[in-house]
Amino acid sequence: MGAPRDGQDLLEYRSSLTPEQECRAQEDYRRTVKEFDQLEVDIREARTFQRIFWLSMLGAMALTFLLGYTVIIGLWNTQLLFVRYVGLAIVSALWVAMGRLLRTNRQKIAAKSGDLRNALQDRQTAAAQLPLDSPSGLRIYREASLEIIDQYRKGANKNRRVHNFFQVIIITGSIVTSSLAAMNDGSSVTLRFGTAFLSGFVGISAGVTGYFKFRERGYNLQSTADEIEKHYNASQFMLDEYAGSDPSNPLPEGDRLRMFARFVERLKEEQRKRELQLEQSSSASEEHAS
Repeated sequence: MGAPRDGQDLLEYRSSLTPEQECRAQEDYRRTVKEFDQLEVDIREARTFQRIFWLSMLGAMALTFLLGYTVIIGLWNTQLLFVRYVGLAIVSALWVAMGRLLRTNRQKIAAKSGDLRNALQDRQTAAAQLPLDSPSGLRIYREASLEIIDQYRKGANKNRRVHNFFQVIIITGSIVTSSLAAMNDGSSVTLRFGTAFLSGFVGISAGVTGYFKFRERGYNLQSTADEIEKHYNASQFMLDEYAGSDPSNPLPEGDRLRMFARFVERLKEEQRKRELQLEQSSSASEEHAS
């Protein structure tokens, strides 16, 4: 059967699918989703490698400068010409190597970005051929909600870790700053600068925590993930509203799956609104402070 070309053909195509054809369409969709996810992971790793490469090269250059400083000072007066030419050759080779590696990695990222766009188009094409209004399509949606739960929980854990990190800095920094201020009798320049630095660092950490509201973001993400998981289990085991009004006549699977999809979309919309409210409150606070 040929691929559908417009909306009417797509509806006819979906309605005329046999169970075997529907199963193959689902397998194609799962395969394209897997390929898309793998390419997304690959491009993320390539970008991470690029950042690590830059940090490693900067660290290597700094270490080379520190270790070679004493040697250069000793040879500069005795073998001036040798130091100039060798130093120029080393620096030139280092920058050429960095440029080539960076160019190669950028080409890989560009190629992976193209593959990712193609994989996204393949995934959309495979999804368009699925009968999404059928129980099998709704089952796919319910199972895909597990990825949403995992994504929200990872975001919640990340925001929680960042919030705890800044809270530790604020608590410890405040205690250490008070101790240094009590120890300093005014004669120690080091203690004075250290106290000023820690005080500024604590103030910056408190400002970042108050502006970005990591705790609130993490709480909202965790709450949404828990709600979706509760509805996932309820729809699977016919609990609460998914059991129907008559216990002797439970809701059909299709009705339960559609109800679950409505709940999930509502929860996702509420999560987006909460995120928007946090952004607006942060902007309003910044405008009020200015």
